[in-house]
Amino acid sequence: MALLVAFTPGCATYSDKMKGARSAVSAGDYAKGISEVDKIIGVNSPEKMPTKFGSETALAVLERATLKQATDDFKGSETDFESADKNLELLDIANDTVGEIGKYMFSDSSTKYRSSPIEKVSLNGFNMMNYLAEGNLQGSRVEARRFTVMQNYLNDTDPQRPHAAFGSYLAGFTMERLGEYGSAMRYYDEALQAQNFNSLHGPVSRLARLTQYRGKAIKRFLSKGTTSPKAPKKGADLLVMVSIGRVPHKEPKRIPIGAAIGIAGTWISGNPAVLGHTATKVVVYPELVPSQHVINKASVRIDGKPADLELASDLGAEITHEYDEMKPKIIGAAISRMIVRAAASEGVRQAGNQSDQAVGWIAAILTEATLVAMDKPDTRSWIFLPNRIFIHRSRVSPGEHEIAVDLGRGGVRSQKVKVSAGGFAVVVVTAPR
Repeated sequence: MALLVAFTPGCATYSDKMKGARSAVSAGDYAKGISEVDKIIGVNSPEKMPTKFGSETALAVLERATLKQATDDFKGSETDFESADKNLELLDIANDTVGEIGKYMFSDSSTKYRSSPIEKVSLNGFNMMNYLAEGNLQGSRVEARRFTVMQNYLNDTDPQRPHAAFGSYLAGFTMERLGEYGSAMRYYDEALQAQNFNSLHGPVSRLARLTQYRGKAIKRFLSKGTTSPKAPKKGADLLVMVSIGRVPHKEPKRIPIGAAIGIAGTWISGNPAVLGHTATKVVVYPELVPSQHVINKASVRIDGKPADLELASDLGAEITHEYDEMKPKIIGAAISRMIVRAAASEGVRQAGNQSDQAVGWIAAILTEATLVAMDKPDTRSWIFLPNRIFIHRSRVSPGEHEIAVDLGRGGVRSQKVKVSAGGFAVVVVTAPR
């Protein structure tokens, strides 16, 4: 066993490389966090983009985009999100019939990172926030279309669960402001399938007089007849987006072979009986583990008065569900690779035994150790993806308003906005801590 340890490589995993950035961000030092991520990207300035994209470069750019949004650098965040989106491949869960996802999870840094469907759809949702914070409806509209592509994929793959409802809400808001009322109602219908947004009573009631579209969720919503709070006749729309915490991330985990076989089920290739001859009695795989949260609650005040915040999306729960669906394939791939190693090791042992039994066992262990050293679980994931997203929406009178978001231990973020009659303002507060 000591030989196995000796042959284990010391190469840092992605989660290891991100420790400095995680520590800085947890302490609220986003600038230092960006600087740490820049080291992984391979640039010496947050304004610079890499000339070449390696296996984890696009993922690091995605992390930097999130941190730039946390510093209110919405333009810089837009650029990074769009660059990451262009260079990130999708981990195609829907069409994986032979366990390719499991095999990919052990490629580590040797292949380009593939974002999960929830990560991909969330990327477009967060970039919509950037555009809306700048008042750029056309830019948000482009992201809404990209969001729809991934949303449709997820609806086909897992139709029983809602996915990134915050993105549907933002897309609906975008289309409503653009005067595309039918599209707005379709997006709001998607959002309402996830949960009953009280803040949509007023908008949906108004849109119902402007378009004939009625989805199932919209019909149920309108049938309740709930009235929204009285709003100014010549008011403006105020939307506040608050994103806090971090979704679970991946770390290497060891479990006994017996337990692993029970989880993997039919996703194992080869005969597990051969594992009885191996020196390694545990399976190492990338497990999703909870991230520690500095910020786990938020509240908002508008002009000094408490205002409602609605939970729009629990991305941590969505990421966990997505991973749990893949877990048998991942562990199956790990066991299948162990079977290949065991077969190779047994062949070497038998050949060595022809001359000397001790030599045979040593050669077998060395062979197994070498193969183990080449086989590391992939711990890459979007580490700074916020865990939960909250929404406040209300009609306010034209003029200047002060929005204060209390992040508990994360302090209070205050911002003043000025809106004209019939206009809108979107305040984005992102705190991935």
